Amino acid sequence: MTTVKVKFSPASNAAEPGSIYFAITHERVTRRLATPYRLYAHEWDARCAALAASCEQSQRLSLMARRLQLTRERLQRVIATLAERGTAYTADDIVSRYHELAERLSVTAAFDAAIARLRRNAKLRTAETYASALNSLMRYTGGCDMLLDELSADTIEDYSGFLHRRGLVPNTISFYMRILRAVYNRAADNGDLPDTKPFRRVYTGVDKTAKRALPLSAVQQIKALALSDSPALDYARDMFLLSFYLRGMSFVDMAYLHKSDLVKTGYVTYRRRKTGRLLKIAWTPQMQSVVDKYGCSTTPYLLPIIGNDGGDTRRAYRNAACRINHNLKTIGHLIGLSVPLTLYVARHSWATAARSKGVPLSVISEGMGHRSEATTRIYLASLDTAAVDNANAMIIASI
Repeated sequence: MTTVKVKFSPASNAAEPGSIYFAITHERVTRRLATPYRLYAHEWDARCAALAASCEQSQRLSLMARRLQLTRERLQRVIATLAERGTAYTADDIVSRYHELAERLSVTAAFDAAIARLRRNAKLRTAETYASALNSLMRYTGGCDMLLDELSADTIEDYSGFLHRRGLVPNTISFYMRILRAVYNRAADNGDLPDTKPFRRVYTGVDKTAKRALPLSAVQQIKALALSDSPALDYARDMFLLSFYLRGMSFVDMAYLHKSDLVKTGYVTYRRRKTGRLLKIAWTPQMQSVVDKYGCSTTPYLLPIIGNDGGDTRRAYRNAACRINHNLKTIGHLIGLSVPLTLYVARHSWATAARSKGVPLSVISEGMGHRSEATTRIYLASLDTAAVDNANAMIIASI
């Protein structure tokens, strides 16, 4: 028989708050589990061994009562797990296992474990997004850690509102929610907590975003710009065009291209860092002209994006992307674009150009290295909308 009781230990000075702890008794042996919660004597009902009823409306005490209940539930899960083993255990085992469970349920510990796992699997970009999501959650909690089973539907809804008030767009909020949900679900799958579906009230989908693709005429304008007097702008323009030539290759994949990836048979072969898919692209004179212009004779890389100093290659790539995107926005202003020009626009633009030329969706999807055509459709959503609008305009004009 095992019992779990909440106890109050008053302070020696009546004017000071006392402490709350759990008394765990098993086989007539009692062990104490400390909590961080403090109460004044008048806030504790000794007869009921609970918070005083008159204090339950206090926000502080209501939150404390909720957390004490969660602690009790964790203890009961630990006891049930130990009992299911069918072997003898002690009160000390219960306390020890509780601390192990609490450590696994720590939000920061769970995120740190996920980030480390992603880095081991070379999913560095995803690891960075997980770190961003954790930083966002810590801003919400004021830098205080919490346990995953404290993520109730109310808490998640409040966090969503916090992000909205900070000016984040729905897709960004949904992005953070999906990452937090993945961390939560992993703990639930491991049996560390019951899945109470805390994300049921918040949006976790993906909205269509504003059109980011350029028509071929705009790409031609970018190519025709005379930028020899501005090497930084010239370099940014060439990296944009090379991404476009390479079927919208992501900049991170361009940065890590090695000279050995360009084989003598006229193809460049690489593995997408995001999905791991192996892709092969026919090498053209337009691509070669960019490589000839910026040849890297002292590094193993095909392009001058990552240096050869043995430093942090990931940071080098990110810094280069930041500089290029900054200069691309200037180029966008030069040709009168109404939307910011970035490296990612080249990827969307290639997909849209291919679609406008009648290339089947399956071929575009394969060319971009997407896992499914559904992903490719996201890139082409704006084109499909434009086609419908044009058809509607013709119908209206015929009336």
